[in-house]
Amino acid sequence: MDLDSLLFGQEDARFLLDTFIRTIIMFIVILVGLRVLGKRGIHQLSVFELGVIIGLGSAAGDPMFYKDVGILPAIVVFIVVIAMYRLVTFLVVKNEKVERLVEGKAAYILKAGVILKTFKDQPIGHDELFSTLRQHHVSHLGQVESVILEADGNLSIFFYADDEVVAGLPILPDDIDEFETVPEEGIYSCVLCGRTRQMSVQSKFCCSDCEHTCCVKAIGTTRIN
Repeated sequence: MDLDSLLFGQEDARFLLDTFIRTIIMFIVILVGLRVLGKRGIHQLSVFELGVIIGLGSAAGDPMFYKDVGILPAIVVFIVVIAMYRLVTFLVVKNEKVERLVEGKAAYILKAGVILKTFKDQPIGHDELFSTLRQHHVSHLGQVESVILEADGNLSIFFYADDEVVAGLPILPDDIDEFETVPEEGIYSCVLCGRTRQMSVQSKFCCSDCEHTCCVKAIGTTRIN
């Protein structure tokens, strides 16, 4: 094994100083670029803005350690990408259709303790939804008035007041028995969408919303903050 090749690649040790200087310059360019882009945190970035950040990162990284990549072309890439960002941002402000195309739009995925049919069209799964709800001290869907999936991927959650909570689908990671035939009279929830209703003993369950045939015993406890 060639140790020099392993450590320095196709360059020699003298290129380390070059790399050091290139990295300082590109780091300054990155800071200036991010300052121009604005102050939003990573969790607030849209898909478009993440694409801009990734593009800037790629343009900044290559000149840092590739000898055949000049710094000036990378700076030109920065200028063009930031200019395009400013242009698209301007168009987003002026035109609602452009805004929806670039930023996306918020969508309800749960209302009145029931997961809506539009949920399956969103980039989120049941496990992720339930995990986020549990982090907000939700133990069943009857505690939740509505959930909105925002354009940036975050969830906005609205809760029922304690005196408005109804029985709903339990979402704690417990071993809960699922039934197709109800063993006893009570309130049961569809395991797929959370639709909840009173069931009589030995009746077959079939959800009126999603036509799923499995249910669990609903619970009606209030949230513990």
